This record gives sequence, structure tokens and C-alpha cells, in this order.
Amino acid sequence: MNRGFYTILAAQFFSALGDNALLFAAIAMLKTLNAPSWETPVLQQFFVVSFIVLAPFVGPFSDALPKGQVLFVSNLVKVIGCAAMLIGLHPLLAYGFVGIGAALYSPAKYGILTEYLPTNRLVWGNSWMEGLTVAAVILGAICGGMLIGPGIEDQLSNQSGWLQDLANVNTAAKFAIFVILGLYGVAALFNLYIPKLPIENKPKARTLGYLLSDFWRCFLLLWKDPLGQVSLAVTSLFWGAGTTLRFIILTWAASSLELNLEQGTQLTGVVAVGLAIGSVVAAKTISLHHAVKVLPIGIAMGLVVIGMVFVTDWRPAVAMLILIGALAGSFLIPMNALLQHRGHLMMGSGHSIALQNFNENLTIIVMLGAYSAMIQAEFSVNAIVVAFGLFISVTMAWLNKRHLHDQD
Repeated sequence: MNRGFYTILAAQFFSALGDNALLFAAIAMLKTLNAPSWETPVLQQFFVVSFIVLAPFVGPFSDALPKGQVLFVSNLVKVIGCAAMLIGLHPLLAYGFVGIGAALYSPAKYGILTEYLPTNRLVWGNSWMEGLTVAAVILGAICGGMLIGPGIEDQLSNQSGWLQDLANVNTAAKFAIFVILGLYGVAALFNLYIPKLPIENKPKARTLGYLLSDFWRCFLLLWKDPLGQVSLAVTSLFWGAGTTLRFIILTWAASSLELNLEQGTQLTGVVAVGLAIGSVVAAKTISLHHAVKVLPIGIAMGLVVIGMVFVTDWRPAVAMLILIGALAGSFLIPMNALLQHRGHLMMGSGHSIALQNFNENLTIIVMLGAYSAMIQAEFSVNAIVVAFGLFISVTMAWLNKRHLHDQD
């Protein structure tokens, strides 16, 4: 691993750290505005809608320029979104603007791996990328929880300073956003030092009609490919389920474990600890050619999620969430590497990652919509957890059966 790869990882770490801490800061901002509870999961929907709407364009944009330049522009967009939230733009709209930067960022972040690493190092490279992303999730949850905690609020209310005078940073939520803005700035600086790689799949045309038709062609191409189909379905399910699970954990922690928002926020980071463990195991034991053999692990993950309804103490809760994360990491990393490899061969890394984001974030919106609907219908937390776990297990069982049938 050389300095160029370290630079890529460092840029990803600080950008991901900002993304994960910002979610909880935005949730705290909604609470200061006395927003209704259903707006909390909708917050994430505003973030991911850019991944769907901009999908036909971010792939060609990523493939048309050196990936480091794309990452730099993306982090600048995130800085602007943070600043907008800080000066008073509604959290839903500001977080949605940050989502534009994230939509631009993702194809370049993963696409640079396929350009920088040989095929036999893709699972290894993904494990490093996801491992640092997981570390950012953990630290983002911890730092986010600390920054929006009552201790920061008390300090801001008991003293005045240049932050209050210059940027009107008078609440813990605003202070958290100010710190996160700095994290995105650090990530942008690292982006400037990413090695400049050759452009492999520059778009043939830049007209709206061509970009839309090319996106649809690539969409069908990836879904018709047997390995592309199963890996795309699994990763889409994971990200839809994983994003929804973060919000479920916050609600579950409050009702079943009697934890406050700061403690519940930090509990979401525990899943990422397990994800890191699963990623390491996957990187050491599973090759790209045997990636599809991990599908049954997803069935087990759904069943373990259902077990959350029997937990009422934070200690077994921590162990259970680590296990859920480990199972998730064990099948996500191989599937992600397989999808990147197939997409890179068929259409170019930027196009394939944009398609992956389109499908994954469409799944996120649908699953968060279902979760919001269950909250509005006043479903109990346990009922939501059981429905969620069953959905994961049944869907993974169906995907496993379908793949085995296609192999015959």
C-alpha cells in the first residue's frame, strides 16, 4: 500500500466522518425546531433523493474527470450545505443539498479503486475502504452524540465567544454543524493530493438525450448479467436495511432500553464495530470468485434482528448489534467487490457505481417510507423490528434460491 492509496483512504475517512456526524446534528436541529417525529426518517430521504435523480449524470461526470477532482468538488458542495444549515436553512433542505455532494462523491470514491488497484486486490481494497468508512461511522456516531449532548449546550449557554458572535453558534446542534464543516474542509484538502489517474471511459457525448439513454442501456445491462443482478440486489437490500436500522435503533433504544438521544446515537455506532469485524473476516476468507456463497449469511442477519425484541438491557443489546454488523459485513464486502468488478468490465466504474447508487438509494427511500408510515400508523417498536427482520430474511432467502436456480 503506497502513499497514494493512503491519501485516498484519508480523504474518504474525513468525508465519511462528516456525513455520519451530520446526520445526528441534523436530527438535533429538527428537535430544536420541534419538528414532528416522522420528519426524522424523512431527513435521510431528502439526502438520498439526489442519488436517484442525478444517477444518469454523476457517473459520466465521474468518468469524464480525474477522480480526485470529482472528490474535491463533491466535498465543496458538502461544505456549502453545512454552511446553509448553520445560517438557518431548514435541515431537510440543507441536508438534501449535502446529499448532492454525496451523490457526486460516491461514483468517484468507489470507481477510483477499480482504476487504482488490480482485480485480485479489489476485495482487499474494498475491505480497507469499508473498514475506514466503518471507523468513520463509529466515530461519527460517538462525536455526533457528544457534540449534540447537554454538556456542549451548557457550555454555549454559560459563556459567549467569537463563535456565537460571528456565526450565531448558540446551540449544541449548530456547534456540531460548525465542526463538521471543518471535517469536510480537511477531506477536500486531501482530495487535492490524490494521484491523477488516466481517464478510462470518457462519455461519448454530453447531451441530455444521450446521457439518459446510455444510463438506461447500462441499467438493463447490469440487471441482465447474472452476477451483476444478484450483487446489485443484495447491496441494494443491505443499504436500504442498514439505513432504516439506524433510525429503528434510535427509537428502540429510547423505548426498550430507556436511553436518551446521545446514548442511542452512540449505540448505532456499535453496529459499525461488527461491520468492521465482518469486513476483516470477508477480506481474509472470501475471494471474488466465491462471493455469491455468502448469501445465506443475510438470512441469519434478519433472524438476529428479530431477536432485538427480547432485549431490554444495553449490555446484551451491544453484543447483539455487533453480531448484526458482523453478519452484514461478511456478505456486503464480497458483494460490493463483485458488483464493482462486473460494472467496471461492462460499462466503466463511474457508470456502474452511479447505477448501484440509484438502486440502493431507491431501496432506502422505499424502506424509510415504509418505516415512516409505520410510525404514523403508531405501530409498536417491536412490531416494526419483527417486520423489518422478516423482510430481510425472506428477501435474502428468495435471492439465494433465485441465484441457485440461475446456476442450474
